[in-house]
Amino acid sequence: MQLVTREAWGARSPRATPERLSSTKGVKVHYTGDNVDPRLEDDHDRCVARVRQIQNAHMDGNGWNDVGYSALVCPHAHVFVGRGPHALPAANGAGLNSGHYAVCGLVGNKGLTKPTNAMLRGIRDAIEWLRREGDAGTEIKGHRDGYATDCPGGPLYAWVKEGAPRPDEEDEDVPEYVSVGITAEQELPPNEWVTITWGRDFSDSAHQHSDQGGPSILNGAAKYSLTASLTLRGLPVGTEGQLRAVEVHADDTADFGSSPIQDFIATSGDTSVLYALPADTLGVNRRLRVQVLQSGTATGSVVNGSAKVLYWR
Repeated sequence: MQLVTREAWGARSPRATPERLSSTKGVKVHYTGDNVDPRLEDDHDRCVARVRQIQNAHMDGNGWNDVGYSALVCPHAHVFVGRGPHALPAANGAGLNSGHYAVCGLVGNKGLTKPTNAMLRGIRDAIEWLRREGDAGTEIKGHRDGYATDCPGGPLYAWVKEGAPRPDEEDEDVPEYVSVGITAEQELPPNEWVTITWGRDFSDSAHQHSDQGGPSILNGAAKYSLTASLTLRGLPVGTEGQLRAVEVHADDTADFGSSPIQDFIATSGDTSVLYALPADTLGVNRRLRVQVLQSGTATGSVVNGSAKVLYWR
């Protein structure tokens, strides 16, 4: 369980100590009920900002004592502590709050509407945490059960009606993928790591190559494998070189180092080089890129190439 404390997500202090609950019948599941930016899936910083936004809306807009939920869960399975165990929530509706804790999944009725498997696991983690730490009973219901609302939305409520099953591990064995290619020749000066730019998307249904025409080929926390193939021109025979994958922060403010390096030696004519990384993990708020270095004395060029990333979330 990835529990994010109130201090860690920058929660405001409640206006007053919430009423204490000794136990509840169980938990009611909620959603935000508005537009949720799909970029939350790729950028965990946006999840943190969204939780703060919800607390501000509840306190400043609704006039509530604190954020109304007992916990909130993002697409990366992080469980943000809201009012927490043994505290009366405010989100279930008048007269209904003492019966159930309230857990909100960060999906809405527009934008990001379907919970990821990681979010579903996180909601189950939150429920089990509230059972363990807050004496929640066994009931798992939707907000609409007993209150006139569409919450928690169609996809999330369908999961609740199924009994809120924890997603099978086998569901994560089928990867998504992104495949990109080079469309313009790129200069390759000596003794300098050059980041490859990709101008073409062959396949990218989840928009991982978000800087289209740029270098990033995977965004956000994921397990992945990578293959990249480049064609280099203008390097004297025997010139040594290297390929690698690198992680950078989503806002380009930091470089987090590289994966294992693949060596190559230039041959006559064009040189074809292949990089393969069978398994690695990309961190939260990071992007994956490919770099090449040649150690000769003359400037060459990258004239062709492609990359494919299989990834699991």
